[in-house]
Amino acid sequence: MRTLWLVGGGAEAVPGIQKAKAMGLHVVVSDGNPDAPGLALANDRVVVSTYDVRGTVAAAHRYHRQVRPVDGVLCVASDVPLTVAEVAAELALPGIPVESARLASDKLAMKEHFSARGIPIPWFQAVKTPAEVRTAARARGYPLVVKPVDSRGARGVVRLTESVDPGWAYQQAAAHSRAGRVMVEEYLSGPQISTESILIEGVGVTPGFSDRNYEFLDRFFPYFIENGGEQPSRLSQADRERVSRLAEEAGRVIGVQTGVVKGDLVLTPEGPKVIEVATRLSGGWFCTDQIPLATGVDLVGAAIRLALGDPVSPEELRPEPRRGVAIRYFFPPAGVVETIDGVEKAQALPYVHRVGVFVRKGDRLDDPTNHTQRAGFVITTGETREEAVERAVHVVNNVIVIRTQPP
Repeated sequence: MRTLWLVGGGAEAVPGIQKAKAMGLHVVVSDGNPDAPGLALANDRVVVSTYDVRGTVAAAHRYHRQVRPVDGVLCVASDVPLTVAEVAAELALPGIPVESARLASDKLAMKEHFSARGIPIPWFQAVKTPAEVRTAARARGYPLVVKPVDSRGARGVVRLTESVDPGWAYQQAAAHSRAGRVMVEEYLSGPQISTESILIEGVGVTPGFSDRNYEFLDRFFPYFIENGGEQPSRLSQADRERVSRLAEEAGRVIGVQTGVVKGDLVLTPEGPKVIEVATRLSGGWFCTDQIPLATGVDLVGAAIRLALGDPVSPEELRPEPRRGVAIRYFFPPAGVVETIDGVEKAQALPYVHRVGVFVRKGDRLDDPTNHTQRAGFVITTGETREEAVERAVHVVNNVIVIRTQPP
């Protein structure tokens, strides 16, 4: 029985843990939260923060030497590619280069790398003071995006317009950066797309391709709060090909020859451009649920096999459209949660694949400023994309009701 080390044991990692165990693997899960649900499913558990690179490497080294050899390392739905790459390097396991993971963990370094190598990206600039944000706004015009260089989940990301104080925007971004580093970039107009690709010896396949939903940009202004996505895409086949090829090339440019590349891109009037890429399996139940439902591709299983050094054929990753899939989130009014009704009713609906509520009675809710503050989600299927979206919206608006009392 071979051993797979999974960095991260959150709820979204659970399907990956279950998949690995179903493949006959001995699964070790490391997470800083001793109550993480994935730890309860693991064959062996290690309590160490997923962001503690040195701590995780040391723990993996001890386990590898003293308990049983580790054959592969991976993360599912956790933004910790550097931790995974360092463990792989320490134990001489298959994985992406550490430098690739470093680039993917630093948005500014990633953009500089892309710019020097001809990958289409928005204009960007590092800023060290609020005054530099104001100078950039005068020079470039509005709107712009101010963001932390090293954060995730839309934390600290602000849309800068004439009505937003640049100094405040800078402070919001800096407060969510571990290193206090901030950048400003051009706001791109056009359809936003999430991709998930696998590169195998430089050959790319993109089974994951979802239209992102930002219908609440005005409601939650100046923050960027995504309200899910849907498959198959509205884009033409030609545009899908252009976006997919760019996402795959971006992965190769940062040094990934074999591994997963998650992309955030925008199809602008000038063509597709890369906002950022991540060298890991995605969150939001995209890799574990949405892609298999929509295309039949077992992306997580393929990623596990690559992590173990097993062969994976690009042909088995080719997507075959099966059905419409949509995910939508819950945004109850700010206040104290009084009641949560309809969850069991929603779970019984034949077109509801998965539903989750993140809040409990008595919780104090504010208007969200990042993706970690969404109150729950539902994933639905349909014969078409439109039917899946209609069903998801129905569940959010009519089936599950989260009532709050204004504080």
